[in-house]
Amino acid sequence: MRVIIMGCGRVGSQLSRILVDNGHEVVVIDQDSTLFARLGPSFRGQIVRGVGFDRDVLVKAGIEEAEAFVATSASDDANIIAARIARNVFHVPRVIARQQDPRRAEIYRRLGLITISPTHWGARRIYELLSHTDLAPIMTFGNGEVALIAVDTPPQLVGRLVQHLSVPGEVSVVAITREGQAMLPTLGTEFRSKDVIHLAVLSSAMERLRALLE
Repeated sequence: MRVIIMGCGRVGSQLSRILVDNGHEVVVIDQDSTLFARLGPSFRGQIVRGVGFDRDVLVKAGIEEAEAFVATSASDDANIIAARIARNVFHVPRVIARQQDPRRAEIYRRLGLITISPTHWGARRIYELLSHTDLAPIMTFGNGEVALIAVDTPPQLVGRLVQHLSVPGEVSVVAITREGQAMLPTLGTEFRSKDVIHLAVLSSAMERLRALLE
């Protein structure tokens, strides 16, 4: 996948390295050329110096062939402008903009833009860790309404079936890792000792899950 990343700060540079390491074609745009040093000497992507919402800079970065565009600069306004240009002018299929102010996320959502707010996600993550220390989510979806959780099979569940830990619309067993190998279970799959159970859970159903596990 060809991805253009605007902004070579901590987030942009780390994302760029992850994408390149996973075989993607990456172009990084930033007007501060000194920030490209964050990418490291082994970075195999391209770098383009310039303003990330300038049409000529975007064309130079190959946005007309890009499959994704991610705006990660420190400026919310610059990220949204660049994201709208990528989406509405160049019709890039996947466009994501970083936003520090979570209050503006709904406005941009109505414009059809995907926004990521580290502030909001960080606050939600801290709340989750404080509220459910033994059921700490691996990740959350949307605005935290659904969480992905991994738990070791408690002794009282050994020999019981997946259906006993499933609540339609609230708790779902999405995978089981057994002896280092992951599998997709059925409702009739039996839990074994040392299994790691991966569950998708509504945040409002955490206490119900806790009761099921206990």
